[in-house]
Amino acid sequence: MDWKKFLDFLGAMERLKCAHRHCTNSQGGPESVADHSWRLAAMALLLAPEFPGLDMDRVIRMCLVHDLGEAVTGDIPTFLKTARDEETESRAVEELLAALPGGSRRELEGLFREMDALETPEARLYKALDKLEGVIQHNEAPISTWEPLEYDLQRDYAWMEAGWFPQTQALREAVLRQTEEKIAGGKSHGNPKAL
Repeated sequence: MDWKKFLDFLGAMERLKCAHRHCTNSQGGPESVADHSWRLAAMALLLAPEFPGLDMDRVIRMCLVHDLGEAVTGDIPTFLKTARDEETESRAVEELLAALPGGSRRELEGLFREMDALETPEARLYKALDKLEGVIQHNEAPISTWEPLEYDLQRDYAWMEAGWFPQTQALREAVLRQTEEKIAGGKSHGNPKAL
């Protein structure tokens, strides 16, 4: 192991702790890309018994690294992200991975190819959970932080991806119920102090 390259790569990953996402956390503070990736991986871990035929270790790995390019580009909200932004993020991932030793680089390059293709059940589950985590986080954020377009986005986002599996479809339906309750009553799900 080239420890300098390892530490340099960790340094790049550390920037994910500093890169704020559009959404806020339940306390109204900024959510980081690392916060999102951590909880996304935790979701995959907790849902593993629901998907006995899938390689959930692979899904968790995808969840942990999927936003690596945002260490360079920062987060761009889904409703603002363009094809050009996605190309820039892909190039950033390639550059970051190029610094890794062969085995690690090849493994992560393979994960990114698989995630981009969305042809395997593991890649599809990662993508469904990624989108669902964002909707769940918005439900947990104070409604005062929502932009006007997010009321409809909360209702419409991630249905296609959630439809790939009955389990994620059921989760999406539960999340929609929370969204409707939040909009109707201003409840802040996930914040015990607000309940």
